[in-house]
Amino acid sequence: MIPTFTALGSGPTVLMLHGIGGGHLAFAPQVETLASSGYRAVAWDMPGYGRSASIEPYTFKGLAEACIRLIEALSDSGSPSGEARHPRNDSRGGVTLLGHSMGGMVAQEVVARRPELVSKLILCGTSPSFGKPDGDWQREFIASRTAPLDAGRTMGELAEQLVPQMIGPGSLPEGVQLATHCMAQVNPSTYRRALECLVTFDRRASLPQIHVPTLLVAGEHDRNAPPAVMKKMAGAIAGSTFLEMKGIGHLQNLEAPDEFDRLVLGFLALPRLLH
Repeated sequence: MIPTFTALGSGPTVLMLHGIGGGHLAFAPQVETLASSGYRAVAWDMPGYGRSASIEPYTFKGLAEACIRLIEALSDSGSPSGEARHPRNDSRGGVTLLGHSMGGMVAQEVVARRPELVSKLILCGTSPSFGKPDGDWQREFIASRTAPLDAGRTMGELAEQLVPQMIGPGSLPEGVQLATHCMAQVNPSTYRRALECLVTFDRRASLPQIHVPTLLVAGEHDRNAPPAVMKKMAGAIAGSTFLEMKGIGHLQNLEAPDEFDRLVLGFLALPRLLH
């Protein structure tokens, strides 16, 4: 089954993968900007999010396979569910994958499994592994995030608590409001499963095998994926570009959409040089 998605515009495809508290709406500013700049902007709902069917088991392998099905469907001459009216892809083959946070991990998993499907890679507020390979630490992380739900609070209440902790001092209020709205819409059961999946991620050994142009974007105040972590990650990807957004936290594309879009469009406009 192909995950649900939104698509706008025509041209080379940019497929955007949201984080654990997101959904396709989390890329609303980017969909509009990219579509008006000559790209086909596609934002998916990760399995279990929006109207996308969930998967069993909920693993990075399964999420990557769902993403690969979507990429292949978008590349076919026939458009899935009629939503994307310009199905032909960039003549170089492959899509640009733009992944934020957990979506950046899914993007890394896709590139590791099917590198020929990806022509460029943009990783935002993400890392090549999650935390320490220590069961206790990981259990404590999950418990801290699910405790409010266990206490009977809603995803909306959880969003009101968590989103302010993720942003930087330079964030746009409207963007923060949209981030809070997106997180409030997440199915609590999916959120729990995604958290358990998140702590299993480790693709550090795969970074040197990434051979497509790659942009890494960090927020100065991002505690989930600190700039130092992303800079080290960039050092392991040959020829990659690392950029840091000042005054911004974890939700770069919503906290400072104009600046974020400018960085992305600048990267997309660069000629594709083969390594």
